[in-house]
Amino acid sequence: MTLKFPSAAEAAGRTLGDEEVAAAERVIRSGMLNAVWGTEAKALEREMAELCGARHAVACSSGTAALHLAVVAAAPDPGDEIITTPLTDFGTVAPILSQNAVPVFADVDPLSGNLDPAAVRAAITPRTRAIMAVHLFGAPAALDELRAIADEHGLMLIEDCAQAWLGELPDGRPVGGVGEVGCFSLQQWKHITCGDGGLVVTDDDALARAMRLFSDKGWDRAGGRHHLSFGLNYRMTELQAAVARVQLARLPGVVAARRRWALRLLRELAGLPGLVLPDPRGHAWWYFPIVLPGGGATELAAKLAADGIPAQAGYLAEPLNRAPLWDGPMYGTSRFPLSAPPAACPEADRLVGETLLIVDLNENYTADHVAAIADGFRRYVQISGIDPS
Repeated sequence: MTLKFPSAAEAAGRTLGDEEVAAAERVIRSGMLNAVWGTEAKALEREMAELCGARHAVACSSGTAALHLAVVAAAPDPGDEIITTPLTDFGTVAPILSQNAVPVFADVDPLSGNLDPAAVRAAITPRTRAIMAVHLFGAPAALDELRAIADEHGLMLIEDCAQAWLGELPDGRPVGGVGEVGCFSLQQWKHITCGDGGLVVTDDDALARAMRLFSDKGWDRAGGRHHLSFGLNYRMTELQAAVARVQLARLPGVVAARRRWALRLLRELAGLPGLVLPDPRGHAWWYFPIVLPGGGATELAAKLAADGIPAQAGYLAEPLNRAPLWDGPMYGTSRFPLSAPPAACPEADRLVGETLLIVDLNENYTADHVAAIADGFRRYVQISGIDPS
């Protein structure tokens, strides 16, 4: 019988339990499901700020909404540019376009897949307003280098921490606190979940106010029904917040378990030829990524998947700078704010097309799951390298 791997799409791969059920019931029985007049979202914000050591946390309806709030905080004028990575979910890029700004894609490190600081520096123009770094698969981006570049050019640094809950820099500093704004996701497949939901953290009072206003239609609820600025309805519900609060308390255990299984898998795979294993320092392990510098990731992933191991090649169908959407209009028939196709990112192309393989990692794995993954790699990785035959 094939070993079944826990998946975040089902209860066996989640940490949802009686406490979440009780939290949801508490909200339903209260009769107040809206966070404007409720208490759960406000409590979640306090608990998130405390967890991150931040002055402010703002809850919102999704991780994409969280990133949109961060872009609003950067305050780009129409046509201004925000530099980001082509190896990310489209939720990183959609908020940039939503503010009529231009996403500028910088190439990535060929081993981590995170932004290459040298490529970021080369992409800066007089219209650049921010750098949006993604901690891909839970691996911390090169934040010190990106922070120095941002400071040198007077740019905001935004951290997309959707895949990096409790991730850390090599010196132990938490991700989310180096940039002016850190953004987190509570979507179904993340470390913790309330189905969908987002949180932003910041130490800047003015940015926190701007993001809070934007999330509630520019309405300062303490000042009467006056809309002080343009905004949308990105409010989190009390049901989301109540479940998220329980999940937030479970987070340290979730990340600790993922780190334990990842370290065990690293030991099992050490020494296999043709594989570059991920750096575990500060890693939050959303996925377990492996790079095959000689290529062959697609073939190897297919063989592993055929054996029931949750592996896939490339992560995306294509890097976002090559997505079909750039060939069409943005708004109506207009291509504004775009004026040219995105730049090429050859390292991202190679990762997606040839060298990147990712394996699901889950806090509910057992030693048997890790052993099955390691055995699968040993079957197909030969002493001479990857054998695609």
